[in-house]
Amino acid sequence: MTTQPEDLQNLTMLGRPAQPSKNLEAFPNRTPGRYYKVILETSEFTCLCPMTGQPDFATIRVEYAPDQKVVESKSFKLYLWSYRNEGAFHEHVTNQILDDLVKALDPHWCRVVGAFNIRGGISITVEAEHTKTPAARQAVLG
Repeated sequence: MTTQPEDLQNLTMLGRPAQPSKNLEAFPNRTPGRYYKVILETSEFTCLCPMTGQPDFATIRVEYAPDQKVVESKSFKLYLWSYRNEGAFHEHVTNQILDDLVKALDPHWCRVVGAFNIRGGISITVEAEHTKTPAARQAVLG
């Protein structure tokens, strides 16, 4: 099934000038009866250390099995960009991204991994996961 005109009606960021935004937009999943995995990944995530204000860089990887909605990728990019000037511990920001995706999409399953670059000699990787439908989790993870 292909994209339909009504799939675009609630998308306000696509094709417009980019500004950071906490608004995650979604479009209808045209194959809601199939468990499949969507992977979004960027190595350009930046937030600030909440104590020093120094930048922290990370690779953010999102994997999810959509139910009725699929996140629109430009809105996700602008969402991640909105953290650029915010102070946040790695554990907090990774879990907040998961919470916001779950709220926007209500996916069958979702995992967010934040792999933060080495600073002070230590790298930190945070994995946060949500499961609504155990069968979907099993299907996409094997």
